[in-house]
Amino acid sequence: MNNSPARTTSGRESKKARLERMRAEYALLCETYPEPKCALDFSTPLQLLIATVLSAQTTDKRVNTVTPALFAAYPSCRELACANPQDVEDIIHPLGFYRSKTKHLLGLAAALDERFDGEVPQTMEELTSLPGVGRKTANVVLGNAFGIPGFPVDTHVMRVTGRLRWRTDWRSAHPDPVAIEREITACFPPEDWTDLSHRLILHGRAICHARKPDCAVCPLAQTCPSAQ
Repeated sequence: MNNSPARTTSGRESKKARLERMRAEYALLCETYPEPKCALDFSTPLQLLIATVLSAQTTDKRVNTVTPALFAAYPSCRELACANPQDVEDIIHPLGFYRSKTKHLLGLAAALDERFDGEVPQTMEELTSLPGVGRKTANVVLGNAFGIPGFPVDTHVMRVTGRLRWRTDWRSAHPDPVAIEREITACFPPEDWTDLSHRLILHGRAICHARKPDCAVCPLAQTCPSAQ
């Protein structure tokens, strides 16, 4: 049985064949990671928003070690906005960049309290209008706190979609996360977007490592262009 993708007369994979391969490979990812979920621990949308902001340039696992104390000390936006910066720095110190992260958290909390009555908004436009909240963070919150389709693009998503050649700019040394989000989500129904991102991230962490992917055990190796 020939599992190699269909090619055009120029030798390139056709758009139709690429789409079929993407969906077949995603089906294998669904089998491999049947119950994907956000790796950040949270109980409320506010907690998830804070944890996601803190996760920049560190691991979710490390963030989970400091957020229980942070959430216990400052359970509301108003309390966090009025916090002594030094006290917040002491709690999140293990994450690195703790001074700038503290500044971001206090500014974010103040904006939420002043503009949204302390409630986390549920639209991309409103979320990204908050200080320190980019599109990736907004997508994490929308998809995981509110069940609104979102496709966060992190380094794992960039790497895995590039190696699989799910996107046309896979050769780019500096891919555009917004362009990746637009291109990948166009190939899948909105209800799949959040779990699709989770599964790509899980695959990047478990098998498709940055330095040396473990292609020998990869369920996608048979059709992955990079593995070939």
